[in-house]
Amino acid sequence: MLVICDAPGQTCNRLWTYVASVAQCVAERRRMVILFYDWTIEDFPSLLHCPFIYYPLYHPWFLRLPKGWGWYKSLTWKTTHSRFFDRVFAALGFTKGWQTRTDTRYLRATLPELKRLFRPADHIMARAEAMIARLRAEADMVVGVHVRRGDYATWNDGRFFFSLDDYRQFMRRVEQCYAPRRVAFFISSNEDFSPADVFAPCHCQRFAGEPAAALLDLYTLSLCDRIIGPYSTYSRWASFIGEVPLCFCASREQQFDDESFSKIVDYFHFESGLTIDDW
Repeated sequence: MLVICDAPGQTCNRLWTYVASVAQCVAERRRMVILFYDWTIEDFPSLLHCPFIYYPLYHPWFLRLPKGWGWYKSLTWKTTHSRFFDRVFAALGFTKGWQTRTDTRYLRATLPELKRLFRPADHIMARAEAMIARLRAEADMVVGVHVRRGDYATWNDGRFFFSLDDYRQFMRRVEQCYAPRRVAFFISSNEDFSPADVFAPCHCQRFAGEPAAALLDLYTLSLCDRIIGPYSTYSRWASFIGEVPLCFCASREQQFDDESFSKIVDYFHFESGLTIDDW
């Protein structure tokens, strides 16, 4: 039995932490345990109720208590940032899922089952599909734009921090790349702005005020025809699980042609063979 004992970062880091082990269990008909599940686990019903995956710390009655989620998050942080528990987990043969990102053995063969297991709840996918349908009604192709700023102002010395106008320029270049096809854009961002104002004259839409917004944005990106954005586990997961060609924006001068885009096949590789640095 495989036991995942770490909890690195936010939701997409967690998804990358689980996926290689889930693929292995599908291929080898094994069982696994996820000790410290992500807070979005209830939005993944097939994963939560998968017959070969166990969540020993998942107790809905406890999480529904006034401080339930706070206590769980505190327990998770203290346990996964403890040298004592690191030694205990190592002695028990538990696995740090973040270290399995190089394990690509079963990803391609099990991808159809992974797509089923990692599919969010129907109400989330229904909103995502409706958004893409609206955009497709007025365009020949839909390009997802992951606008990631915030912590990127300091991460990696701000190397991948772009202004909103930089993103607008990226979008205009994508339009030129695919002209004369009509391109519509889906905007994924946790910032409060009107895309119609900021990214004019590009035709674009975004969600606002929706429940589970980050997950909704993520899986809407996975339904697009192409994705652009800075280096991130977020757009990388959308490309992988949706089999959507992605192009990372590496600089303000980023140019695009159709060969710039390729599907993510594992954490470190595009289908084209290009290797992704471990930022």
